[in-house]
Amino acid sequence: MPVRDTIAWNVLITCYTRNRRTKDALKLFDAMRGGENGAEPDDVTCILLLQACTSLGALDFGEKVWEYAVDHGYGGELKVRNSLITMYTKCGCVDKAYQVFCETPKKSVVTWSAMISGLASNGFGKDAISAFEEMGRSGVAPDEQTFTGVLSACSHSGLVDEGFKFFDIMCYEYQLKPNVHHYGCMVDLMGRAGLLDQAYELVVKDMRVAPDATIWRTLLGACRIHGHIDLGERVINHLIELKAQQAGDYVLLLNTYAAVEDWGKVAEVRKLMKEKGIQTTPGCTTVELNGEIHEFIAADASHPRKAEIYEKLDEINKHLRIAGYVPNVSSELHDLDSEGKECALAYHSEKLAIAFALLVTPQHRPIRLAKNLRVCVDCHNFTKDIKCLHTVNIRASLSAGIDDIGMRCKITSVVAPFFDVGTWNQLMALKSEQAYVLALRWQFGTAGRLVDPTAHPRDTQ
Repeated sequence: MPVRDTIAWNVLITCYTRNRRTKDALKLFDAMRGGENGAEPDDVTCILLLQACTSLGALDFGEKVWEYAVDHGYGGELKVRNSLITMYTKCGCVDKAYQVFCETPKKSVVTWSAMISGLASNGFGKDAISAFEEMGRSGVAPDEQTFTGVLSACSHSGLVDEGFKFFDIMCYEYQLKPNVHHYGCMVDLMGRAGLLDQAYELVVKDMRVAPDATIWRTLLGACRIHGHIDLGERVINHLIELKAQQAGDYVLLLNTYAAVEDWGKVAEVRKLMKEKGIQTTPGCTTVELNGEIHEFIAADASHPRKAEIYEKLDEINKHLRIAGYVPNVSSELHDLDSEGKECALAYHSEKLAIAFALLVTPQHRPIRLAKNLRVCVDCHNFTKDIKCLHTVNIRASLSAGIDDIGMRCKITSVVAPFFDVGTWNQLMALKSEQAYVLALRWQFGTAGRLVDPTAHPRDTQ
C-alpha cells in the first residue's frame, strides 16, 4: 500500500489479534509511528492495543499505550478508559483499575460492568456485589453483561445463595431474559459447589435457550474436579451430538479417568483421539519484561537463557522440597511411576516462566504470567509455595478464551511474608532444613493474622 493511514493500520492490528498473533499486533504500535509510511495512532488504536495487552497480560506495554493516549488527548475518552479498567483487572492490578474507575466522571453501564467483572475475576466477590448495589443507587441500570459479572462473582467466591438471588433479580425485577452466559455462570456456580446433578438438570430441563458447547464444557470441568465419571461421559456425548468436541474436552475426560487411576479408560480415550486426528494445544505461558513478551512451553529449549532458567528452576525445586513441597502427580495423565510423573511435571511452562522472571525481575516487583490453558493442580501448588519461599507476589492470568470452571481460572492471591528481606537472607545463609521450613511457614494469613508455624501453608490459604 503506497498510502497507509490510521484506519489501515487499525485494520491490520485487528487482523493480527483475531488470528491470535497478539504479540505481532503490539509490535505494530511502534512500526505505525515510525518510518515514511507511518500514521498517528488514534483512540481506536489505543482501544485495540489495550485489548491486546489484556489478552497477553502485558501490563507495561498497556501502560505505555495509556501514557500515549493521555499525551495525545484520548485519556478522557470513555471507551479508552473502559478498556484500561479491563486491562488492569486482567493483570491483577485491581487497585489501579479502581483508581481509573473512580476518576471517570460519567460512568456508563460498560464502565460499571468492567469494574464488577474485574472484581469478580480477581476473587473479590462481595466487593463486586457492593459495586453492583452502588451502581443501582447511582441510577445506572444494569444490562446483561453486568449480571454476567455479578453471577461470575458469586460463582468464583462460592456465594451459592446470592447467585440464585441475583439470577431471580435479573429475570423478575429487571425483566432481562437469561442468555447462555448467565446459564453458564449458574452451571459454574453449582459445579464449584459440587451440585453436579442439579446443574445437569438445569441444562437439560430448565434452560430457556439451547445449551452451547461452553455450557457442557463448564459442567465437564466440574465433573473432572469432583470425580463424577458417569456424568462426565454423558456430557461428552452431548458435545459429540453438537459436533463441538475439542481436544480440551477429551483432556478433561482424561483427567477425570486419571484421577481415579482408570488407566484402561485413559488408553481408550487416547486411542480415540489418535483415530480422529485430534491434537491438543500445547500449553504456553508468557511473561513480560520491559515491554517484550517472553513465551515458554513445557520443557522449552528455545529461550536464549535456557541454561540459566533450568539452573534456577532446579534451585527452586530443591528449596521447595526441603520446605515440604510435594509434586501433585495426579496432574500427570500418563501411566508412569511416581518418579516418572514428577520428572514430567518438573518443567511445565508456568515453572519455566517463573524461573525466568525470578532471574530478571527487580526485587519487590510482582511477577505476572499469562497462559493459554488452565493451570494444573501441581503448578497451582508450586506457585502458592514459591510466593512464600521467594518473597514475591506472583499473579497469573490463565485463560483459554472460555470462561468456565474447567478451562479458565485466575490466581491473584497475594501472601505477605512475615520476614523482611534482611531476615530472609540470614535464614537462607543457614542453608538448613529448619530455616527453610521456618521461612515458609511463618507468614501472614489473608486476614492479616499470624499463622501457626506448625501448620502446613496450604492449611491456612
